[in-house]
Amino acid sequence: MKYVDIEAVEPGDILGKTIYAVNGAVLLSSKVQLTVFMISTLRRIGVTNVYIKDAGMEMEEQEEILSEETKVGLIKQMSETMDSIRSGKDLNSRAISLTIEDLLFDVIRNKDVLVQLNDIRTRDNAEYIHAMNVCMLSALLGVSLQLNQVQLKELAIGALLHDLGKPDLEANGENDEPKRHTWRGFELLKAKREFSLLIAHVAFQHHEHVDGTGEPRGLIGDQIHLYSRIVAVANTFDNLLASGGEGAGGLLPHEACEQMMAMSGTSLDREILVHFMRIVSIYPNGVSVRLTTKETGIVVGQHRGLPGRPIVRVLQRESNDSVESREIDLAKHTTVFIEQVLG
Repeated sequence: MKYVDIEAVEPGDILGKTIYAVNGAVLLSSKVQLTVFMISTLRRIGVTNVYIKDAGMEMEEQEEILSEETKVGLIKQMSETMDSIRSGKDLNSRAISLTIEDLLFDVIRNKDVLVQLNDIRTRDNAEYIHAMNVCMLSALLGVSLQLNQVQLKELAIGALLHDLGKPDLEANGENDEPKRHTWRGFELLKAKREFSLLIAHVAFQHHEHVDGTGEPRGLIGDQIHLYSRIVAVANTFDNLLASGGEGAGGLLPHEACEQMMAMSGTSLDREILVHFMRIVSIYPNGVSVRLTTKETGIVVGQHRGLPGRPIVRVLQRESNDSVESREIDLAKHTTVFIEQVLG
């Protein structure tokens, strides 16, 4: 697969990753052949990049942390939860809890798989994809930090619902600046007796900074609960991928990781960042790269514990005009580095 700009997609290209609708249903399945109408529709609903299958760059099927069933369930649950908040209805805490149990089952089973956040966002599904990504990343960090099962479930519920205050403010015509939506999310979750108060504190504190410059209370270091410090890291990463943190085009994973390391000890907890860098794929499969050998290729494989040393497949044109491919494992070729990410 190749990760490409929607403007580079042509009719006849084969979609490499499923795209989900806001209710969790499949909007377009992977392996579907794209038509002019489909491409036009994807542009209209806000899709900017997609994964396309490339016959010349076939790779092993990417191992996913979450199953498609779990993803569909999470997106559907978030859609129903946010609709309940906007309409003033009560949250279905049991349904949320069961959805989180499915996520934790997948996360614990696949805890050694490097994170590659490659689900395609549209204008309508973006907030649900964000909640799912933050929840999955936070749970993986919790596993890495050796939290117990009760703690993992509290952390995951808090992570999934960390932005719960936003739709409530929108429904009342108010803005969603961090100080306001964190307070509102805290109040909504605190009222749910089925949930631990620590879950409410995730919504309350996920915009706090360890140096005391965050919102809403300016807490410092360990004054911020561990769950909230974990969710802050996950939330920052997904926001940087989605919009670069400035509402513009999103950053590539290696750019987001560099920016987050610059936040170590100020906005973000240093120890949690160390764990984060062990679980995330800096150069995801499907990304085009240029090596220091001046060869270009596509990342096709990963190494747990060596996220910056993936396997790259390069194409070589032979003298008879045939094209041959070979793989360069950067974990073995220690003098070869990725010089530039091309897209």
